[in-house]
Amino acid sequence: MSSEPNVPPPEPDAPTFGDVSHGYAPKGRPQTPPPVPLKDIVRDVVDDLSATAKAELALLEARGALAGHGIKWASAWGFVAACALLVALLAVAFGAILVLAPRVGPLAATLIVVLALLGLAAIAAWRAKRSAADVRTAFRSDLMHETGDE
Repeated sequence: MSSEPNVPPPEPDAPTFGDVSHGYAPKGRPQTPPPVPLKDIVRDVVDDLSATAKAELALLEARGALAGHGIKWASAWGFVAACALLVALLAVAFGAILVLAPRVGPLAATLIVVLALLGLAAIAAWRAKRSAADVRTAFRSDLMHETGDE
């Protein structure tokens, strides 16, 4: 008589240790999928390249529109600033002439006008600088500031 008891062979559906993978795949490793046909791979690559080209063209169009917007407003606000500065300088010149007059009133009026026009020129110059920053942003190669320097 043999020392091993008669153990029936395991049932075909019964799990064995070779079929278990950390408790997540009780039926064993999944079957490998069939290979993808080459024509499907080529079609996917062509579709991806086409989508990439369309996205690049859309990005270039958007950057051009942003640059156009920035140029338009930078030049408009720069023109306003230049005009206000010219008028302020004219006011200073006329005010200096009027200061020489025997009255004190023209000096105060000249200072008020000059300060108001200089304030307008400062606001217009600030807006022009802000619009010019849009142009720099549109032509920057690193739009996400990944390098950290501008």
